[in-house]
Amino acid sequence: MSLSNSLTAGGQDSVDSGNRARWENRTVLKPSTPTRKPPKPENAITIGVSARVLFNMEKEQQIYEQQGMEEYIKYQVEHETQPFSPGPAFSFVKALEAVNTRLRELYPESEELFDVVLMTNNHAYVGLRLINTINHHQLFIERFCMTGGNSPIGYLKAYHTNLYLSADPVKVREALEEGIAAATMFTPEKMSEVSETQLRVAFDGDAVLFSDESERIYKAHGLDKFFEHEKEHENKLLDHGPLKGFLEALGKLQKKFYGKGQRMDCPIRTYLVTARSAASSGTRALKTLRSWGLEIDEALFLAGAPKGPMLEKIRPHIFFDDQLFHVEGAAEVGTVACHVPYGISQKVIKRETNDKETSSAPK
Repeated sequence: MSLSNSLTAGGQDSVDSGNRARWENRTVLKPSTPTRKPPKPENAITIGVSARVLFNMEKEQQIYEQQGMEEYIKYQVEHETQPFSPGPAFSFVKALEAVNTRLRELYPESEELFDVVLMTNNHAYVGLRLINTINHHQLFIERFCMTGGNSPIGYLKAYHTNLYLSADPVKVREALEEGIAAATMFTPEKMSEVSETQLRVAFDGDAVLFSDESERIYKAHGLDKFFEHEKEHENKLLDHGPLKGFLEALGKLQKKFYGKGQRMDCPIRTYLVTARSAASSGTRALKTLRSWGLEIDEALFLAGAPKGPMLEKIRPHIFFDDQLFHVEGAAEVGTVACHVPYGISQKVIKRETNDKETSSAPK
């Protein structure tokens, strides 16, 4: 599992004249991306993805970190006709496009579609390689946000972003603080094959779809108190977590297929994969989802068992969890997993890290 979460290479407002000359004289690949009008942002389900999760840019990132900005720009310009290979978000984005194709067949005039925006703090001077790569892979990505070294987080709301995926945990936390669903995406050493016709999205429950209320009880008082609390509050709905809105967006599109009699042939399938036990703590989770008017296609209550074997069976395009050890377990079976740094568990991790640093520090 790749845990490389350093910043995507940024940029400066100027480059040397030699680099500029190479840029202007470079042969441009002819666009091969199908020409379709993107939906209006206010009508679309907007997915913001960073360049480093959509494409494999590890070599370029190393050049930036080890040799600096000018060498990074020089390398990108010299290789701008060489497309990047797919990254961990690539199959997810292709599945979004497959759903859009089906939606256009059923609703030709509708703009309720997925719209992918490439969000990167790369300088626009190296943007041509990204455009060439998108055309090479025949992706339909018309909206770019290239911020020249600055964080793109401030633009997320302007793009009406429903979900933001990045390799940088700092930016992900900034997005969550802005109230935008976001997650840090990791790359398994070997990615499982996934469906090309059905988008599959798997969610953890607490601190992902739901708030971390129950997780706080467990952390503070243990498992027995957690079960007791859930039993006493099984008719009290859980508050929402950071990714509830994204599940709602998926559900909205699913209903468009149901309305055409395609419930059993829907190209979107959602999964709840939770460590909760069905009998002792599952009731509250399901009642909460029902109260939100959300249908989850499959609910897997694992009662603390590892999630990896279930994810290996499901083969989702993307899996969201607030616990890093579940993210790591997913990666071990080839699942593209995302960490949602939200809730009490993140404070516990941070406190444990600080304690280790304090104990090893000179006194």
